[in-house]
This record gives sequence, C-alpha cells and structure tokens, in this order.
Amino acid sequence: MTVRVVVGGALCHEGRLLAARRSAPPELAGRWELPGGKTEPGESVPDALVRELREELGVETEPLERIPGEWPLKPGLVLHVWTARLVSGEPAPLEDHDELRWLGPEELESVNWLDQDRPAVAEAGRRLRG
Repeated sequence: MTVRVVVGGALCHEGRLLAARRSAPPELAGRWELPGGKTEPGESVPDALVRELREELGVETEPLERIPGEWPLKPGLVLHVWTARLVSGEPAPLEDHDELRWLGPEELESVNWLDQDRPAVAEAGRRLRG
C-alpha cells in the first residue's frame, strides 16, 4: 500500500506557535492542530506545506526543517511536521478551521490538540524555549 504524507506546519512567529481549531470533519471539530494537508502526487513535502498554508491560512511561508518522527493518521496516511517561518500575510482561518491562536511556549497546553499533533507540538515548544 502506498503511504501518502500529510504535512503539518509548526508555524512560528515572534516566539509563538500557530494553533488552528478544526471545523471539520465532525469527529475532529473543536480540536486543535498544526495546519497543513496532504501532499499531491509528485509534490515535495516542503512544497506541499507552502501550498497548504497558502490555501488554509492565506499566508506565504518558508519551510525550515522537519521535526523528527512520523505519526500514523489512518491507513495510508502519515503525518510529517516541519517548522516554518511566516514570510508575509496575516493568518486567517480560510479552510477547515474556525479559529486561530498564536501560543507562547507556556500556553501550548491551553488547547485540546489532536493526539497525533502532540509530540510535534511538544518538540516545537522546546525549540521556541531554546
């Protein structure tokens, strides 16, 4: 079976991490995640991250480095998370989200993250504190 990568963006700006609250599908609505989405055939993971953050948030970003690890989502899908820098624009919840929050390292536990995002969020928090 082919495994497709879903890329999540640990978007950092001014010492804070962007959290996005899901509005769909119903089983995920109200939970928080690192924004991103599925890679398209032939697309690199960094290119997919830039495209997905543009579509979902209306911002231009620069992928920096992959956070070690990968997390299964459902059969055939695995999550990779990359840190990214905000290049231009102000993030807005355009697709699949109804709220965004910039969280400092001490605020990361203030939202109910999706389980598969928690290890990468913890690592992003360590990097913000570092």
